[in-house]
Amino acid sequence: MIPKDQRQDAAIAKFLEQQPALREEIQVLNAKEQHEQALWALEDAAEEQGLEPWELVLQLIATSDEELKAMRLEVHQEVAEALGMEWEEYRQLNELE
Repeated sequence: MIPKDQRQDAAIAKFLEQQPALREEIQVLNAKEQHEQALWALEDAAEEQGLEPWELVLQLIATSDEELKAMRLEVHQEVAEALGMEWEEYRQLNELE
C-alpha cells in the first residue's frame, strides 16, 4: 500500500498516464504549475464522476478491491477521530460496513 503522504502524487502520475492530451498540454509548464494543473484536472474528473477527490485518488492507486476498501476505511476512521466521534456511531451515520 502506498504511504499516505505519497498517495496524491502517485494518483496524479497515474491520472496523467490516462490523460495524454493533458500531459502534453502542461509539459511546457514548470514542475509546480504542472502539478497544480494536474491536481485541478483530477479534482474536476472526480466531480464529474460524483466522487470526492480523495475517493478518486484511492481508486487510481488501489491495486485491488480489498486495498481500496481498506484505504477508504482508514480515511473514514481518520475523519471520525477528527470529529471526535465513536467509530460505531460514525459507521452507522455513514452507512459503512
